[in-house]
Amino acid sequence: MTSDPQGKVQARALALLPLIVFLAIFLGSGIYHSLIGTEFAFYQIKAPVAALPAVILAVLIFKGHLNQAIETFLKGASHPNLILMFMVFMLAGAFASTSSAIGSVDATVQLGLSLIPPAFVLPMLFVISAFIATAMGTSMGTIAACAPIAFGFAQVTNIETVMAIGAVVSGAMFGDNLSMISDTTIAATSSQKVQLRDKFRVNIWIAGPASIITILVFILMSKDSQAIQYHDYDLWLILPYVSVFFLAFSRLHVLAVLTIGIMISGVIGLIQQSGFTLLKLNTSIYDGFVGMFEVALLSMLLGGLSSIMQREGGLEWLIQRIYSLTRLLKVGQQRAGELGVSFLVIFSNLFVANNTVAIILSGDMAREVAQEYGLDPKRVAALMDIFSCVIQGLIPYGAQLLLACSIAKLSPVELIGHIYYCWVLAIFAILAIVLRYPKLNQKTI
Repeated sequence: MTSDPQGKVQARALALLPLIVFLAIFLGSGIYHSLIGTEFAFYQIKAPVAALPAVILAVLIFKGHLNQAIETFLKGASHPNLILMFMVFMLAGAFASTSSAIGSVDATVQLGLSLIPPAFVLPMLFVISAFIATAMGTSMGTIAACAPIAFGFAQVTNIETVMAIGAVVSGAMFGDNLSMISDTTIAATSSQKVQLRDKFRVNIWIAGPASIITILVFILMSKDSQAIQYHDYDLWLILPYVSVFFLAFSRLHVLAVLTIGIMISGVIGLIQQSGFTLLKLNTSIYDGFVGMFEVALLSMLLGGLSSIMQREGGLEWLIQRIYSLTRLLKVGQQRAGELGVSFLVIFSNLFVANNTVAIILSGDMAREVAQEYGLDPKRVAALMDIFSCVIQGLIPYGAQLLLACSIAKLSPVELIGHIYYCWVLAIFAILAIVLRYPKLNQKTI
């Protein structure tokens, strides 16, 4: 173990090496195969297999007994947040597979084609995803519900698949950032000891304009979309997605929402589709599980890896270095402090691949920075949440991109450049720091 006699974790840069090894293998292989023109370049080496050398290295450099290293890994891999993520992956796959098997995706797409002009498909995907994510408080559940529909639109229009999925992920990250019941919102406000509504009032002045710009970008990107003749569709087949949409606003747990969606899909399929039997329902659900197994396993491996890095002081070392650099910034006291807080969250998120965990890990240090530089805790909480969602929406090994790409059969690296909201939000957040915006009166907060 790397703890001093008082139990405090000792900072250790070497503990970060395993994740760097994983990224070198995973991203390096994908980039290499892209350069030589290999099809599905980032799928040549399976991500969970690429994570194994990193896990082995983490165990080998662990300062303690081998059994302790393994126990630390297992605790991280079985963290409640990761178990929830695993279940969301599995149920999302089952819902997508079952609803597709009975024709719900196609029927929903045909309904959309009959109601939405092609030029507004992308912005509508963004808006709908944003509403669902804000209601559910989770980007994962939103992507699970909306990505199959977006993929369906891309199949019958001239809209690129990567654009349609990018709109969904963009909307999902908007809701994840602003939702009052989002884990990131709760973690950020708790760490800075501020009210949810106060953080929201700061956050909306940054995220609101970013979302408007994003909608305009999606309109411009799809202005040349051609009108597609829609086909007849069965309204009953749309019920699974309509149910999931409205249940999202009921504050029902995401696992319950997805389970009910699977059940409704199954019942409608058995009633409406003559060839859809209980055996086919069983096969559809299992196929959904299988389709999500790779990404679910990777999430658990990275969770265990992150636990070892944290236990060994890697993240503590990283946070301390960023805190030291903050003191050297010559851009104004409060601006330097806010940049420091932002970097704390950004680099924590890059190494743990979980925005909620990143906020929790950097929360205490961020509060110290806020006190030292005289920062408004409400702005600190908002910036922590914003930058954690920006990074989470852009890292190719993060759960959100992995889930979306599993559904749409895309490369995570290919998708990054099309998640416009995260890029625009990052720009607005940086401007908010530089321009000290928004300047809200203390009484209005």
